[in-house]
Amino acid sequence: MTDESKVSSGHCLCGAVRYEVAGPLTDVHACHCGQCRRQSGHFVVAASARRADFTLNENGALKWFRSSDVAERGFCSECGSALFWRDGGDEISINAGSLDQPTGLKLESHIFVADKADYYEIDDDLPKHQGFAG
Repeated sequence: MTDESKVSSGHCLCGAVRYEVAGPLTDVHACHCGQCRRQSGHFVVAASARRADFTLNENGALKWFRSSDVAERGFCSECGSALFWRDGGDEISINAGSLDQPTGLKLESHIFVADKADYYEIDDDLPKHQGFAG
């Protein structure tokens, strides 16, 4: 996780959905599951934060889509940016591309590698998990 005192921020493409995280973010993982690929057009790279550290300013533009029995995906209804993933737990996953730079984060692993698309290879030395990491 990043520095406890750091405040991270980000937004969608059009700026209608903005957020801040007043606490640590995990380093990022690349998710190769079919749902992430269909939502984003490729795999998704995301960091997680405690929901208690997360503040949202969205003026009604954020919409949630229940993508499974346990998870919802948040997106901007104005520009369509895929932003968040949550499962009702204490954390929220934030698509790393929506974070303001610099993030100070590093790619730490790949998850759901068995579901990856056939048009690319995962050829780095990072840990590769069949499902969720850990």
